[in-house]
Amino acid sequence: MKNIRNFCIIAHIDHGKSTLADRLLQFTGSVDERDMQDQLLDNMDLERERGITIKSHAIQMNYSYQKEGEEEAYILNLIDTPGHVDFSYEVSRSIAACEGALLVVDAAQGVEAQTISNLYLAIEHDLEIIPVLNKIDLPGAMVEEVSDQIIDLIGCDREDILLASAKEGLGVAEILEAVVERIPPPKGDPEAPLQAMIFDSVYNPFRGVEVYFRVFNGKLNKGDEVKFVNTKRTYDADEIGVLKLKQQPTQTIEAGNVGYIISGIKTASEVKVGDTITHVKNAAEALSGFENVKPMVFAGIYPVETSDFEELRASMEKLQLNDAALIWEPETSAALGFGFRCGFLGMLHMEIVQERLEREFDMTVITTVPSVGFHAYLSDGSMQSVSAPSEMPEPNYLDRIEEPFIRAQIITKSQFIGGIIELCMDKRGVIKNQVFLTQDRVELTFELPLAEIVFDFFDKLKTISRGYASLDYHPIGYRPSNMVKLDIMLNGDKVDALSAIVHRDKAYEWGKRLCEKLRELLPRQMFEIAIQAAIGTKVIARETVKAMRKNVLAKCYGGDISRKRKLLEKQKKGKKRMRQVGNVEIPQEAFMAVLKLD
Repeated sequence: MKNIRNFCIIAHIDHGKSTLADRLLQFTGSVDERDMQDQLLDNMDLERERGITIKSHAIQMNYSYQKEGEEEAYILNLIDTPGHVDFSYEVSRSIAACEGALLVVDAAQGVEAQTISNLYLAIEHDLEIIPVLNKIDLPGAMVEEVSDQIIDLIGCDREDILLASAKEGLGVAEILEAVVERIPPPKGDPEAPLQAMIFDSVYNPFRGVEVYFRVFNGKLNKGDEVKFVNTKRTYDADEIGVLKLKQQPTQTIEAGNVGYIISGIKTASEVKVGDTITHVKNAAEALSGFENVKPMVFAGIYPVETSDFEELRASMEKLQLNDAALIWEPETSAALGFGFRCGFLGMLHMEIVQERLEREFDMTVITTVPSVGFHAYLSDGSMQSVSAPSEMPEPNYLDRIEEPFIRAQIITKSQFIGGIIELCMDKRGVIKNQVFLTQDRVELTFELPLAEIVFDFFDKLKTISRGYASLDYHPIGYRPSNMVKLDIMLNGDKVDALSAIVHRDKAYEWGKRLCEKLRELLPRQMFEIAIQAAIGTKVIARETVKAMRKNVLAKCYGGDISRKRKLLEKQKKGKKRMRQVGNVEIPQEAFMAVLKLD
């Protein structure tokens, strides 16, 4: 055990985690030259296209460490983690399985919000932090300044900071030496009863669910009968092994090591991330796992064809194995039929889930307007959780509504402070603190309603700051707020999929813009369509889609006006009758329009 090191790489998005992981794999000879490609561990098409890491990826490397002429073989288990704030749950799970972390900071960008956030996660778990200053070969690298920022942040010595360029392969040997010297070996007793924590799983259509785990105590042998403590299911360990570039079967996995188990689990719901694996005969206590994930954004996902509902359910279960932050439950909608109400960590997470359903499972889905979870207090004093507009209680039973607030940390250059404060004030935010980190870098702290930032806040922030601002946020509880349910009606019928819960001050503007947008997107029918936005029974905005109609006056050349009037009246009656039987088809673009109102 003393020759095992478990560590992860944490950093802000785009600071070079995946490239550094590539170099470490090349340096230790864990990958052949012909298999080598950029972002080697990012095995999803989506990750490559967007250049981001979505999943944490675990891999084992063998490293021979030379000290005073002697050579020792070490096993290094590396987990590469995502950097985007929407995937911080993946990071927290990786950190729980490690003893140390490489904190990578871009020498040209400096310390950013997500760097600080991931660092705090690591410190809470008592991880040994190794600061690495990456991209020192760039012409814009500010090595001295950024080193000072790191020293301020974690209070290390200047000698502790490793200088590297993952692209050029500089400093990789020093990083591996630091991993062996500074990160402690895993603690644990190989002779104790087996305790292993599940930190990830993936669905294999041929072999069932593959479970990835980290052994804390005891050892697991091939063929053992094991039990999952929380779900109380028992299985045979048909195959166990370690995670090299391809899975490598072994006979035993001992305490401190990371591996996988395949036991022919067919149903996805039997595996829970954070569960403990132990032996059936000599069972041990459950390990304290990860905290349950708290979804931030809720949206409905519906199949385009109602008959695909069961297929969508199976796809969601398989996707949930690989993405433990996704939470869902069945719901129905008058406009869209049967579907699921899903909880996501943010808008990017929602977009990724939708794309993965389309690519990996061939499911085309309709997503409704995202909303956040509210607490509705009724006049009898009881509290009801509301995560969709359709769940909102009637106004006459309602006492008050509380909405979730967050504390946002924004780090930016000082020239953009004005624009950013204006943006946050516009989003009903309150500035709490302003700290100059250096002469031209500022950390702004705001308290904002979560509902205001889930849509397009991040995009606007990047636009105002020309890409220099970084955002990190965490929830701080619920506060009373003047929220109303805004209904959209087509010809007097409410379309529940287009409803939204908005602040009363913004309801008129939101309703007006949405009606205008829908007027452009709804195809013209043979009858007139009235698009109305209403709060309760009060209509606050209206647009009309004119009917397509035949020119009934074409045969009247000249003649008396009463003859024309008669024909027009007759046509009008027909249109009215048609409107009562005709129903309005809503195209998919209309549902998406709500997301892009600006």
